[in-house]
Amino acid sequence: MEIYTGIDIVENERIKKAVERLGDRFLHRVFTEREIDYCKQKVTFYPCLAARFAAKEAFIKAYYQAFKKKLFFKQIEVLGKRNFPAEILLHIEEEVGEISEISFKSSISISHENKFSVAIVIIYIP
Repeated sequence: MEIYTGIDIVENERIKKAVERLGDRFLHRVFTEREIDYCKQKVTFYPCLAARFAAKEAFIKAYYQAFKKKLFFKQIEVLGKRNFPAEILLHIEEEVGEISEISFKSSISISHENKFSVAIVIIYIP
């Protein structure tokens, strides 16, 4: 089994400033509609977004290590369910015969507090 990891930490204020400066342009460039809607329901809107940003960065790092392919923010969706761990959903069109034939699993852990949000991703290839 091969294991690849990615980790990222984000200052919540950085995401808040990006949203205040760029508004919907930033939100829709980085996040999916479901991610935005999920975070809008939270009292901790900016930390929620920052945690997802960190998760996407962490996943990009682990995925590149595993497959030598770069992903973009909108190809990665961090799904949240109240009182359950977050999950990653990929939105990629894979070329025939490449990654689509490689079976892999991933796990993610995200957390946020007052100033920072952090995420770690592990990709497992049997």
